Amino acid sequence: MLRFLTAGESHGPQLTVIVEGMPAGISLVAARDIDPDLRRRQGGHGRGKRQQIEQDAARIVSGVRGGKTLGSPITLVIANRDWDNWQGPMQVEPRGFKAKRVTRVRPGHADLAGVLKYGFDDARNVLERASARETAARVAAGAVARTLIGALGIDVHSCVIRIGDVDVPVPDGDVPWDAVERSPVRCADEAASARMVAAIDAARENGNTLGGTAYVIASHVPAGLGSYVHWDRKLDGLIAQAMCSIPSVKGVEIGAAALAARSPGSNVHDEPRWDAERGFHHLTNRQGGLAGGVTDGEPVWALVHFKPISTLLHPLRSVDIRTGAEINAHYERSDICVVPAGAVVAEAMLAWVLAAAAMEKFGGDNVGETRRALAAHRRAAGRLR
Repeated sequence: MLRFLTAGESHGPQLTVIVEGMPAGISLVAARDIDPDLRRRQGGHGRGKRQQIEQDAARIVSGVRGGKTLGSPITLVIANRDWDNWQGPMQVEPRGFKAKRVTRVRPGHADLAGVLKYGFDDARNVLERASARETAARVAAGAVARTLIGALGIDVHSCVIRIGDVDVPVPDGDVPWDAVERSPVRCADEAASARMVAAIDAARENGNTLGGTAYVIASHVPAGLGSYVHWDRKLDGLIAQAMCSIPSVKGVEIGAAALAARSPGSNVHDEPRWDAERGFHHLTNRQGGLAGGVTDGEPVWALVHFKPISTLLHPLRSVDIRTGAEINAHYERSDICVVPAGAVVAEAMLAWVLAAAAMEKFGGDNVGETRRALAAHRRAAGRLR
């Protein structure tokens, strides 16, 4: 079973990731395979000053030898450079500890819910772990997963299709991914990209924040990943859970879900065909490459909806958890818009879910075994007619 665990606080010394279940023999070099995705996560117009402090890079401290995975747990460490400024209020030891309590909770953040859950009198205990800083660890784990699915021929991409009220159509066909990576908001449409940048700048001037929507897609996904036999094995459910676990994500559409909800079935369902060259395929892909919780051989795609960041330059009214008095919410250095970075996190989570599903389906203690099982599966599927 493929799984990962992250640890660390936003202003603690480091983030730590443990990845378990990776087969042996996969080439893994942090500078080549992980750090580029960490840099992509840090980018995007609308990011805050924290990204000027951090220079995220992963250090592999176990599970890899000579650039190849060993099949044992892989440990990654990402240093927090901002720890230098927080060693006092974030120290582990009790002696000399002086807490700088946060008692003014922020609307839309986990502050109050976490305080009520754990009985804290200091929201810093919540916000340090609930912070989106944790997504750097997820992107690192997703980059490791990407090396596995890449060895199986699967690739994952993302782009932004909405920021605030500026949007572009959902991609229908090939996307110029080079143009996406050149855009300051990861939008392939140059004119829309400029409008999105302007919308972010206007929100900053007004002391506000913006949300939006990311499109994430995995290509060359084999049919048969996931399962329809139990609710907790359905792959679309696992993808939705993974996406909704990303901070600020409040909704996920698998395929053209909103279109399907308002359309007759005759206009929505993907008609299958078979031919000698392509085997089984569909004329359209509105169901997002999934049917009954199982991949159908088409690209797997989803729309991921991000709410605006909850920390505002002009804070909303809130409550002080010590006194119950109405007061302006706490302000913590923050971003204006995280949708471009969030799209990269969504990529990582989709890569992870597909990698886990591939290992469940094909298994293998080394990547050669996994590849052979996949090849046998493809041959068998090609004979079904």
